[in-house]
Amino acid sequence: MNRKGLTLLLLAAVAWVVVAVLLGTGSLSGAHTFVAPGGPSPACLPATLGHGAELPGTTVEVSPAPETDTANQDTQVSFLGAPVTDIQQVSVEGSRTGYHYGHLYGYFQGDGGSFVPDKPFKAGERVVVRALVGPPGGEHRSSFSFRVATPYPTGGIGGFPNPEAPPSSYQSFASAPGLHPPALEVTSPDLDPKAGDVMMTAGPGPGQFGPLIYSPQGRLVWFDHLPNARNALNLSVQRYEGQDDLTWWQGKVLGLGFGEGEDVVMDPNYQTVATIHAGNGYEADLHDFQIVPGQVAYITVYNVMRCDLSPVKGARNGVIIDTAVQALDMKTGLVRWEWHSLDHVGVSESHAPVPTNATPWDWFHLNSIDPQPDGHVLISGRSTWASYQLDGSSGGILWRLGGTRSSFTMGPGAETAWQHDARMQPDGTVTLFDDGSNPRVHYQSRGVRVAIDPERRTATLTRVYPHPGSPLVADSQGNMQTLADESVVIGWGAVPSVSQFAKGGALLFDAHMPPGMSSYRAFRFPWVGHPLSAPSVSARVLATGDSTAVFASWNGATQVASWRVLAGASSASLAARATMPDSGFESTVTYPDTYPEDKVEYVAVQALGGAGEVLGTSATVEATKPVMKP
Repeated sequence: MNRKGLTLLLLAAVAWVVVAVLLGTGSLSGAHTFVAPGGPSPACLPATLGHGAELPGTTVEVSPAPETDTANQDTQVSFLGAPVTDIQQVSVEGSRTGYHYGHLYGYFQGDGGSFVPDKPFKAGERVVVRALVGPPGGEHRSSFSFRVATPYPTGGIGGFPNPEAPPSSYQSFASAPGLHPPALEVTSPDLDPKAGDVMMTAGPGPGQFGPLIYSPQGRLVWFDHLPNARNALNLSVQRYEGQDDLTWWQGKVLGLGFGEGEDVVMDPNYQTVATIHAGNGYEADLHDFQIVPGQVAYITVYNVMRCDLSPVKGARNGVIIDTAVQALDMKTGLVRWEWHSLDHVGVSESHAPVPTNATPWDWFHLNSIDPQPDGHVLISGRSTWASYQLDGSSGGILWRLGGTRSSFTMGPGAETAWQHDARMQPDGTVTLFDDGSNPRVHYQSRGVRVAIDPERRTATLTRVYPHPGSPLVADSQGNMQTLADESVVIGWGAVPSVSQFAKGGALLFDAHMPPGMSSYRAFRFPWVGHPLSAPSVSARVLATGDSTAVFASWNGATQVASWRVLAGASSASLAARATMPDSGFESTVTYPDTYPEDKVEYVAVQALGGAGEVLGTSATVEATKPVMKP
């Protein structure tokens, strides 16, 4: 890395501290004052853990899980594991709200259905569910109950500040004057072009927010500027309905360090083909969104609820952040499966201090979901310093990796702290982004690969990827993507940089955003975009009056090789006047032309492919005349 890049990284590390601390801890450090709930909070810490989802005597799993205390007031009752025709005589009765009428809707996948009540439940009540489950002749009468949690309203909790960004930190374009994306400085040139483009996001922080695609040379490819300070996080590429689409989360990032919004799927034409909302009365959280075969989406959910924390020496009128995994039917929006951390993990495993006031306790902080082909689900709990392999049906914990109750003896260097992005690899190893900070535990953040030996119950560090030359410490966020050739891409989280390493550790690519910017994760994917919008053009006659400068761009287009400039004295008499190679997000050319002061010049551009074919034509604009000084 050159000295300039190193200096900027060090400056950036200082500038990102404030946002990183907030995102990493869920503590607002005085940024907000929480209103203490009136009166003591209800008990919510479970006496026993491992609330299994199975209905005895059937092949069906249900949610809310039997005997859970974490259900939301607007919950569905989900039956997964049998055709909806094998679920009959569903009866739902609340201890305060009485009998609930509703409808049983089947899943698109054909393996169950959800009973959707016509009215919500009330906080604190016990709900009893009865149903006849099974095929004709093999029916089984089943019943279970759950308790409805008492929510803590998040409407008064603010987000992160969005100050103006200094002009030196963002790009501006004459042909797209509304776009001001952050610049990406490449400090180590790309040595692996086949890895594709760089996927990042801008926000929270200064400047404009939105998902971003850069070329490996740092050239902007696409920026979707989101209005009203809505954030976008976790831009990736996933397979949906037979093609590779862009996916990300967008919404409000609360000062507590989680999000309330929706997940988006956008096709190569930059058209939204699916918008995924959380079910059961929740909002989709920012931390993860994974699509699996069968039109099923796994998302993270944060459930802020009142909770008596005095058993763990916290506030009697306390508030806790329970986190959940939802498996959603993408076609119907129904909840197929819901897993809650508070039902399965003891709060004593948390490294986050218990608040003695009304500040919500972010004791678990779910930040990744990795559904696997065998049905298991690997998740990461930042605040417990552990990853958990879940049975994707019952919800039971199969093993813990790290933390205070690790199922494996952790070898030298294998333990992580405040980690993100736990992923199970095809060879059975687990990769993670080990933040190691907030408060600081490790010397530097790093990507790690850990080999698990189920028989010996050991976990061994097999690879480690620190940032070369200048140690980076990410107080929050971050990810580690493993490519097909086993090279890895690391997004450095709170230090919004991206690096790629060969399997053996050699640096293949390194780039970073300006100080103060933020990108939750960073990936590399090959991407081909065909926007349906027209190219954009801007033109102005130079002050000399003898030539015209033309600026052309096409947000999201990846196959433009050159541009043809059309110009004329009227919009109906355009003729080819110049060509220019595609040289960046915005290409420019100046061509000689003389127009009298009283004559108007009209300009348009055509985007050309590699064979000279026309890919798109802009609108025709009037060239701006120079302002003559008196």
